[in-house]
Amino acid sequence: MTLSAWSIAITLLSTAAVVTPVLAQSSMAAGVEAASEEARRGLSWSRGRAVGSADVAVRSGPVDASARLVTLRGSTRHGNADAVADVAIGAEWDLGAMRLRPAATVHLFTGARGKMDYFELGTSGSFTYGPVQLIGGVTFAPPQDAIGGSNLFIHASANAGIPGTPLTVIADLGHSSGSVDDPLRSQRLRPGGAYANWRIGVERRRGPLTLAVDYIGTDVSRTDTEVPFADARHAGDRIIGRARLEL
Repeated sequence: MTLSAWSIAITLLSTAAVVTPVLAQSSMAAGVEAASEEARRGLSWSRGRAVGSADVAVRSGPVDASARLVTLRGSTRHGNADAVADVAIGAEWDLGAMRLRPAATVHLFTGARGKMDYFELGTSGSFTYGPVQLIGGVTFAPPQDAIGGSNLFIHASANAGIPGTPLTVIADLGHSSGSVDDPLRSQRLRPGGAYANWRIGVERRRGPLTLAVDYIGTDVSRTDTEVPFADARHAGDRIIGRARLEL
Protein backbone atom coordinates (compact mmCIF):
# COMPACT_ATOMS: atom_id res chain seq x y z
CA MET A 1 0.00 0.00 0.00
CA THR A 2 1.35 3.44 -0.87
CA LEU A 3 0.57 6.63 1.03
CA SER A 4 -1.41 9.28 -0.81
CA ALA A 5 0.01 12.75 -1.37
CA TRP A 6 -2.75 14.19 0.80
CA SER A 7 -1.83 11.94 3.74
CA ILE A 8 1.79 13.01 3.37
CA ALA A 9 0.70 16.67 3.25
CA ILE A 10 -1.36 16.22 6.42
CA THR A 11 1.65 14.64 8.11
CA LEU A 12 3.93 17.50 7.07
CA LEU A 13 1.42 20.13 8.17
CA SER A 14 0.84 18.31 11.47
CA THR A 15 4.58 18.24 12.04
CA ALA A 16 4.73 21.97 11.32
CA ALA A 17 1.91 22.54 13.80
CA VAL A 18 3.78 20.66 16.51
CA VAL A 19 6.89 22.81 16.07
CA THR A 20 5.00 26.10 15.68
CA PRO A 21 6.04 27.38 19.13
CA VAL A 22 9.65 26.91 18.08
CA LEU A 23 9.16 28.33 14.60
CA ALA A 24 7.55 31.42 16.10
CA GLN A 25 11.03 32.40 17.29
CA SER A 26 12.71 31.58 14.01
CA SER A 27 13.42 33.40 10.76
CA MET A 28 10.88 33.71 7.96
CA ALA A 29 11.14 34.71 4.31
CA ALA A 30 8.48 35.28 1.67
CA GLY A 31 8.31 36.42 -1.91
CA VAL A 32 6.32 36.71 -5.11
CA GLU A 33 7.49 35.90 -8.62
CA ALA A 34 6.43 36.29 -12.23
CA ALA A 35 7.89 34.08 -14.97
CA SER A 36 7.38 33.57 -18.66
CA GLU A 37 6.81 29.87 -17.91
CA GLU A 38 6.79 27.39 -15.01
CA ALA A 39 9.47 24.86 -15.95
CA ARG A 40 10.81 22.05 -13.78
CA ARG A 41 13.54 19.64 -14.82
CA GLY A 42 13.31 21.13 -18.30
CA LEU A 43 9.58 20.38 -18.68
CA SER A 44 6.89 23.03 -18.85
CA TRP A 45 4.22 22.77 -16.18
CA SER A 46 2.21 25.63 -17.67
CA ARG A 47 2.00 24.79 -21.41
CA GLY A 48 4.62 27.44 -22.10
CA ARG A 49 2.44 30.19 -20.61
CA ALA A 50 3.41 32.94 -18.18
CA VAL A 51 2.76 32.25 -14.49
CA GLY A 52 2.72 33.91 -11.12
CA SER A 53 3.74 32.43 -7.76
CA ALA A 54 4.00 33.21 -4.07
CA ASP A 55 6.04 31.43 -1.43
CA VAL A 56 6.88 31.45 2.25
CA ALA A 57 9.62 29.66 4.19
CA VAL A 58 10.30 29.36 7.91
CA ARG A 59 13.54 28.16 9.48
CA SER A 60 14.43 27.28 13.06
CA GLY A 61 17.89 25.89 13.62
CA PRO A 62 18.48 23.08 11.12
CA VAL A 63 14.76 22.58 10.36
CA ASP A 64 12.81 24.45 7.70
CA ALA A 65 9.31 24.32 6.23
CA SER A 66 8.05 25.99 3.07
CA ALA A 67 5.03 26.36 0.83
CA ARG A 68 4.81 27.68 -2.74
CA LEU A 69 1.67 28.28 -4.81
CA VAL A 70 2.03 28.54 -8.60
CA THR A 71 -0.57 29.18 -11.29
CA LEU A 72 -0.50 26.52 -14.02
CA ARG A 73 -3.29 27.80 -16.29
CA GLY A 74 -4.78 24.47 -17.36
CA SER A 75 -1.61 22.37 -17.39
CA THR A 76 -1.77 19.55 -19.94
CA ARG A 77 0.91 17.68 -18.01
CA HIS A 78 -1.15 17.71 -14.83
CA GLY A 79 -4.70 17.01 -15.97
CA ASN A 80 -5.59 20.63 -16.81
CA ALA A 81 -4.70 21.75 -13.28
CA ASP A 82 -5.11 25.47 -12.58
CA ALA A 83 -2.46 25.65 -9.85
CA VAL A 84 -0.10 23.60 -7.70
CA ALA A 85 0.92 23.99 -4.06
CA ASP A 86 4.33 22.58 -3.13
CA VAL A 87 4.58 21.88 0.60
CA ALA A 88 7.99 20.83 1.93
CA ILE A 89 9.83 20.17 5.14
CA GLY A 90 13.57 19.62 5.41
CA ALA A 91 16.69 20.03 7.49
CA GLU A 92 20.34 20.95 7.00
CA TRP A 93 23.50 19.72 8.71
CA ASP A 94 27.12 20.67 8.19
CA LEU A 95 29.44 17.70 7.78
CA GLY A 96 32.87 19.21 7.56
CA ALA A 97 33.01 21.27 4.36
CA MET A 98 29.82 19.63 3.09
CA ARG A 99 26.24 20.69 3.87
CA LEU A 100 23.69 17.86 3.76
CA ARG A 101 19.98 18.45 3.24
CA PRO A 102 17.23 15.78 3.31
CA ALA A 103 13.68 16.90 2.46
CA ALA A 104 10.15 15.69 1.72
CA THR A 105 7.86 17.51 -0.72
CA VAL A 106 4.18 17.12 -1.58
CA HIS A 107 2.69 18.52 -4.81
CA LEU A 108 -1.04 19.30 -4.48
CA PHE A 109 -2.95 20.27 -7.64
CA THR A 110 -6.18 22.27 -7.89
CA GLY A 111 -8.67 22.16 -10.74
CA ALA A 112 -7.17 18.95 -12.14
CA ARG A 113 -9.13 16.16 -13.78
CA GLY A 114 -8.46 13.01 -11.80
CA LYS A 115 -5.91 12.22 -9.11
CA MET A 116 -2.74 14.22 -9.77
CA ASP A 117 -1.18 14.79 -6.32
CA TYR A 118 2.11 13.05 -5.53
CA PHE A 119 5.06 13.26 -3.15
CA GLU A 120 8.86 13.00 -3.33
CA LEU A 121 11.74 12.35 -0.94
CA GLY A 122 15.21 13.67 -1.59
CA THR A 123 18.62 14.56 -0.29
CA SER A 124 21.35 16.85 -1.56
CA GLY A 125 24.84 17.90 -0.61
CA SER A 126 26.50 21.27 -1.26
CA PHE A 127 30.06 22.54 -1.11
CA THR A 128 31.07 26.21 -1.21
CA TYR A 129 34.49 27.52 -2.12
CA GLY A 130 34.80 31.26 -2.41
CA PRO A 131 32.11 32.55 -4.80
CA VAL A 132 31.45 29.06 -6.21
CA GLN A 133 28.85 26.64 -4.87
CA LEU A 134 28.53 23.03 -6.08
CA ILE A 135 25.37 20.99 -5.41
CA GLY A 136 24.50 17.37 -6.13
CA GLY A 137 21.52 15.31 -5.11
CA VAL A 138 18.84 12.75 -5.76
CA THR A 139 15.05 12.97 -5.50
CA PHE A 140 12.84 9.89 -5.51
CA ALA A 141 9.07 9.62 -5.92
CA PRO A 142 7.99 6.13 -4.78
CA PRO A 143 5.49 4.24 -6.96
CA GLN A 144 2.21 6.17 -7.06
CA ASP A 145 -0.86 5.88 -9.27
CA ALA A 146 -0.79 9.61 -9.99
CA ILE A 147 2.56 9.40 -11.78
CA GLY A 148 2.18 5.91 -13.22
CA GLY A 149 5.07 4.34 -11.32
CA SER A 150 8.17 5.74 -9.63
CA ASN A 151 10.51 8.55 -10.59
CA LEU A 152 14.21 9.01 -9.84
CA PHE A 153 15.85 12.39 -10.50
CA ILE A 154 19.63 12.75 -10.19
CA HIS A 155 20.99 16.26 -10.49
CA ALA A 156 24.09 18.41 -10.22
CA SER A 157 24.46 22.18 -10.36
CA ALA A 158 26.96 24.97 -9.91
CA ASN A 159 26.57 28.68 -9.31
CA ALA A 160 29.11 31.44 -8.96
CA GLY A 161 28.86 35.11 -8.18
CA ILE A 162 30.83 37.35 -10.49
CA PRO A 163 33.10 39.47 -8.25
CA GLY A 164 32.35 43.18 -8.29
CA THR A 165 28.91 42.69 -9.89
CA PRO A 166 25.38 41.79 -8.72
CA LEU A 167 25.40 38.87 -11.20
CA THR A 168 25.34 35.14 -10.49
CA VAL A 169 25.87 32.49 -13.18
CA ILE A 170 24.02 29.17 -12.78
CA ALA A 171 24.36 25.80 -14.53
CA ASP A 172 22.24 22.67 -13.93
CA LEU A 173 22.27 19.12 -15.28
CA GLY A 174 19.80 16.36 -14.43
CA HIS A 175 18.57 12.92 -15.43
CA SER A 176 15.13 11.38 -14.82
CA SER A 177 14.28 7.67 -14.87
CA GLY A 178 12.00 5.25 -13.04
CA SER A 179 9.60 2.33 -13.16
CA VAL A 180 6.43 2.28 -15.28
CA ASP A 181 3.11 0.90 -14.01
CA ASP A 182 0.86 3.07 -16.20
CA PRO A 183 2.38 3.99 -19.61
CA LEU A 184 0.20 7.12 -19.91
CA ARG A 185 0.54 8.52 -16.39
CA SER A 186 4.30 7.98 -16.41
CA GLN A 187 4.48 10.54 -19.25
CA ARG A 188 3.82 13.32 -16.73
CA LEU A 189 7.34 13.33 -15.32
CA ARG A 190 9.17 11.43 -18.10
CA PRO A 191 7.77 12.13 -21.60
CA GLY A 192 8.94 9.28 -23.81
CA GLY A 193 10.85 7.60 -20.95
CA ALA A 194 14.16 8.43 -19.27
CA TYR A 195 15.63 11.79 -20.32
CA ALA A 196 18.26 14.42 -19.49
CA ASN A 197 17.74 18.14 -18.86
CA TRP A 198 20.01 21.17 -18.59
CA ARG A 199 19.96 24.86 -17.73
CA ILE A 200 22.36 27.79 -18.02
CA GLY A 201 21.27 31.09 -16.54
CA VAL A 202 22.24 34.39 -15.05
CA GLU A 203 20.65 36.27 -12.15
CA ARG A 204 20.94 39.92 -11.22
CA ARG A 205 20.03 40.81 -7.65
CA ARG A 206 19.56 44.35 -6.39
CA GLY A 207 18.01 44.70 -2.94
CA PRO A 208 14.79 42.66 -2.74
CA LEU A 209 14.49 42.35 -6.54
CA THR A 210 16.01 39.51 -8.57
CA LEU A 211 15.88 39.39 -12.37
CA ALA A 212 16.91 36.22 -14.19
CA VAL A 213 17.19 34.73 -17.66
CA ASP A 214 17.59 30.98 -18.22
CA TYR A 215 18.31 28.86 -21.25
CA ILE A 216 16.83 25.39 -20.63
CA GLY A 217 16.43 22.23 -22.65
CA THR A 218 15.97 18.45 -22.66
CA ASP A 219 16.65 15.52 -24.95
CA VAL A 220 12.93 14.60 -24.98
CA SER A 221 11.66 13.76 -28.46
CA ARG A 222 9.03 16.23 -29.66
CA THR A 223 7.56 13.85 -32.29
CA ASP A 224 4.75 12.38 -30.13
CA THR A 225 3.05 15.67 -29.33
CA GLU A 226 -0.42 14.15 -28.87
CA VAL A 227 0.45 11.65 -26.11
CA PRO A 228 -1.73 12.43 -23.04
CA PHE A 229 0.14 14.12 -20.15
CA ALA A 230 3.44 14.29 -22.09
CA ASP A 231 3.10 17.85 -23.47
CA ALA A 232 6.26 17.12 -25.45
CA ARG A 233 5.92 20.26 -27.55
CA HIS A 234 6.86 22.27 -24.45
CA ALA A 235 9.99 20.29 -23.58
CA GLY A 236 12.45 21.71 -26.09
CA ASP A 237 15.22 24.30 -25.87
CA ARG A 238 13.92 27.73 -24.90
CA ILE A 239 14.57 30.95 -22.98
CA ILE A 240 12.72 31.75 -19.75
CA GLY A 241 12.63 35.09 -17.93
CA ARG A 242 11.90 35.52 -14.22
CA ALA A 243 11.41 38.42 -11.81
CA ARG A 244 11.23 37.86 -8.04
CA LEU A 245 10.47 40.30 -5.24
CA GLU A 246 11.32 39.33 -1.67
CA LEU A 247 8.82 40.66 0.85
